[in-house]
Order: sequence, then structure tokens, then C-alpha cells
Amino acid sequence: MNIGLVAHDAKKSLMQNLCIAYRGILSKHQLYATGTTGRLVEEVTNLHIYKYLSGTLGGIQQMGLQIEQNQMDMLIFLQDPLQPAAHEPALENILRLCDAHNIPCATNLATAEVLILALDQGYLDWRNYV
Repeated sequence: MNIGLVAHDAKKSLMQNLCIAYRGILSKHQLYATGTTGRLVEEVTNLHIYKYLSGTLGGIQQMGLQIEQNQMDMLIFLQDPLQPAAHEPALENILRLCDAHNIPCATNLATAEVLILALDQGYLDWRNYV
């Protein structure tokens, strides 16, 4: 499955820790991330990650295009609700696209863990038939 990873600046270390904790599960899938998030996660996990441009330079739009074309199966987008990002409209759009295309999306650590465990148990295999 194709999994997208996006994190606000204040949540990048949390994304790294999440990916370290679930490295065994994530290593079985194709990972995509915005530039900085992808680089940081790759450095600590040695997972191969397809990296888009940085989020502020168009990486969010690149991921949105992949979602729009039904080429993404799950998105983990760790948001910082207390610090809005400068490119907030693009981030809101990616969440709308996930809703429109029935792509499971986690926006915090709790739902990210639930989705990763569901992925491991095969509960998201229905995405293979969409």
C-alpha cells in the first residue's frame, strides 16, 4: 500500500518516533512524504521514502495529485493545531481530497497508531480493490 507522511514543523520529531516504533510494519509498504519530513524520517529509520518537494514549495500539492488519482491508500498527517502553517489552504485541501476519495487519514498520534495497526491486521486491504 502507498502511505503518505506529512508533519507540521512542531510534529516532525513525533513523526520520526512514530516511524521508528512501527518501522517493521511501515517497511512492508511504499512510503511517500513531503521533502523535509521524508528526509528526517529516512535518517532515523533507514526506510526508503519517496520524497516530494518541501510542503511549502509544492510537496503538498504533489501528494494531493497522487490522492486525487487514487494512488495513495493512507495518509498520516500530524498537525499542530496550535500553530497554523503558512500553506494552510493546501493542507486543508489534502484532507478534503482524502474525504472525497475515501482514503483513511490520521491527523494525530492516536489515530495514526490505530491506522498503522489496522494496516498490519489487514483491515485496510479493501483499498486494494478500490
